[in-house]
Amino acid sequence: MYHNNKYSSDCGLNKVQKIVAGKWKLSILWYIAEETRRFGEINRVFPDITQSMLTKQLRELESDGLLHREIYKEVPPRVEYCLTPLGKKFLPILQTMCEWGDYNLE
Repeated sequence: MYHNNKYSSDCGLNKVQKIVAGKWKLSILWYIAEETRRFGEINRVFPDITQSMLTKQLRELESDGLLHREIYKEVPPRVEYCLTPLGKKFLPILQTMCEWGDYNLE
């Protein structure tokens, strides 16, 4: 396995850390990975996160190119989130993290 021990503030690991930094981002990505989700669904699945914090985390993931937000002009308005192609490329990493956590942490 290739491992470069040289530290750089602009190395790939730091770039990823800046994108997924946030208490809820990894869990949100993992949940949305299954299928397109409406805002209300996401909000119900994560009852410990405030609506404003959820909105902030979703907007940041969208800004970073991992999520796509679709707004439907209906009454009431409907907002759906799905992974972008870049977000889908991140799924194997999330899968590995999930498996590692299941195997190594109680």
